[in-house]
Amino acid sequence: MKESKRKNQNRKKGITGCVLLASAFLLIMFSRISSTFAHWYSTHIYRIWVNTTGRIMGWFPFSVSEVLLYLLMIWILTSAVWLLAGKIRKKKRRRRAADWGMNVFMLACVLFFLYVVNCGMNYQRESFAESAGIQTETYTAEELKEVCQWLTKEVNALSGKVQRDEAGVMTLELEGTVSVDACAVEAMQNLGNTYPELSGYYPKPKGLLNPWILSIQNLSGIYSPFTVEANYNSAMTDYYIPFTACHELSHLRGFMQEQEANFIGFLACVNSEWKEFQYSGYLMGWVYCMNTLYQADYDAWEEVRAEIDPLIEKDLQANREFWAAYDGKVAEVSNRVNDSYLKANGQNDGVKSYNRMVDLIVALHRARP
Repeated sequence: MKESKRKNQNRKKGITGCVLLASAFLLIMFSRISSTFAHWYSTHIYRIWVNTTGRIMGWFPFSVSEVLLYLLMIWILTSAVWLLAGKIRKKKRRRRAADWGMNVFMLACVLFFLYVVNCGMNYQRESFAESAGIQTETYTAEELKEVCQWLTKEVNALSGKVQRDEAGVMTLELEGTVSVDACAVEAMQNLGNTYPELSGYYPKPKGLLNPWILSIQNLSGIYSPFTVEANYNSAMTDYYIPFTACHELSHLRGFMQEQEANFIGFLACVNSEWKEFQYSGYLMGWVYCMNTLYQADYDAWEEVRAEIDPLIEKDLQANREFWAAYDGKVAEVSNRVNDSYLKANGQNDGVKSYNRMVDLIVALHRARP
């Protein structure tokens, strides 16, 4: 009787897993066939998950996805030991292995389904540039130089207005008791007043309890589709955090394309009332645009680079030193995996797509009065 019940439970798990798997593949297929369907899903159905799952996860002051990851690792390790340890009859060991395998299969199907409904389908939706009516066009190195000069002027003006430590490196010390996470939400909500496609509820972004797990992968942040949470690397250089927090929050509006998330993060920061956020946005925009100018016209890059405030050099140096400490094989593998993942989701430039925010910043600069 007990054996029959066990087999029946495994059969139900197998059927449920297959249904979830088939549903996920069908949704991915429909979203790739019809961007209209993907856009409708992102703006109507996905928002329900943000307003429910995202809101519930927002009650927790820590990253739920991070804690669940650790629990999952513990479960896999302990269950594998339980499966292999001890003197167990061959027949009983096979039953244990079958149960364990079915549980892993069921978990994998649930996670894949959550990934599809909370992330995968959004890659096929209408882009932010299309929704906001931003037209990107070919530009010259001279135009890019003008953009870099504009950003240099803005970030120079802010460099002396932010808090700095004894080494002269910018620190996120906001006035009063307001948190960086709350300010990021406020920045995104304010941007939603200008761009309706960004309006709505935002849970607070969360710094990881153990940011090493992102640092070793050379990642500044990550969106968790399983818990609908925006997470960022709380150990990295402070000027990087506001931009990254807003970048990850943009994914909660269904904008998964990395160049657009970067651009939204830039817009949210530079339009924030907090000087620290403005500094973060302009400096990150400056870095991306200057990297592109370096490749397009080295002489122009050298000319603009000489205009940067020495205070900013301290932040850039601190940032280089932070990431250099984690360079290695893990970071290389992580970069290749991320590159393949982005290409598989329609971002043909892979990790280089992060740099394409420059096209949008140039378009924004052109539209300035």
